[in-house]
Amino acid sequence: MNKSPTGAQSVLRAIRLLKAFTLDKRERDIRGLAEETGLRRGTVHRLVAALVSEGLLTKAADKGKYRLGPTAAVLGVRALRSSALRESAHPELVKLARQTGETATLEVLTEGKMLILDEVLGDRLVSASPSLGTAWELHATSTGKALLATFSKSRFEASIAEALPRFTDKTLTGRDEWVCELETITERGFAIAWEELEAGYAAVGAVVRTPMEDARAALSVGGPSDRLDRDTLVEIGALVKASAEAVSARLGFEGDHPVATRDPSL
Repeated sequence: MNKSPTGAQSVLRAIRLLKAFTLDKRERDIRGLAEETGLRRGTVHRLVAALVSEGLLTKAADKGKYRLGPTAAVLGVRALRSSALRESAHPELVKLARQTGETATLEVLTEGKMLILDEVLGDRLVSASPSLGTAWELHATSTGKALLATFSKSRFEASIAEALPRFTDKTLTGRDEWVCELETITERGFAIAWEELEAGYAAVGAVVRTPMEDARAALSVGGPSDRLDRDTLVEIGALVKASAEAVSARLGFEGDHPVATRDPSL
């Protein structure tokens, strides 16, 4: 068995700690990390302090616990940008930006939010500002709303179980509002967010699908709401949906491109 170089020991131990943070275990304490990795608590404490200083970990709201930090997210974005998803979607983003003159984005579901993984800016003088690497709430974005429409009843209920933050007076926060909205998204095949995240901004999004996996990505086109009224967004929505289907096909998704898999009794 090959042994790792002595100088790499701390690095390997730090990597083991980072790998201990999963979707099921997003927040960890020193004791739990030590038990899982087999490292001494003192060693874990020193490594965690170093990882926090570099932004790879951050202190959680729950005292004594830690979670992955912003630097880890940035590194994740860089890794994802070189993935098959980005490579398959980028040509469609270029096409959408040219067709509409607005900014087109590829967004992925990460930590319960929509993270902008790739974007192509439109050629309009006034357009959406660059926002690569930022993450926004599902319920207030066109891409997030499109993904919510694919959730099962139980998963959707869990997503809105807590009070949803209201960003503008148009943000959908009530269950009854959402029942109606999901029906519209299902019928159209795309979702519209008109000044729901920020006053003056509007967007339309459609999901990207991959074989044997739940939808976790979506394409979007967005810009100033005074230029993108609801009728215009419906027209652009058809283009976004077509591009999302093209990306899905490149990723190996076959057959129909259903929008919703949730329980219709929702």
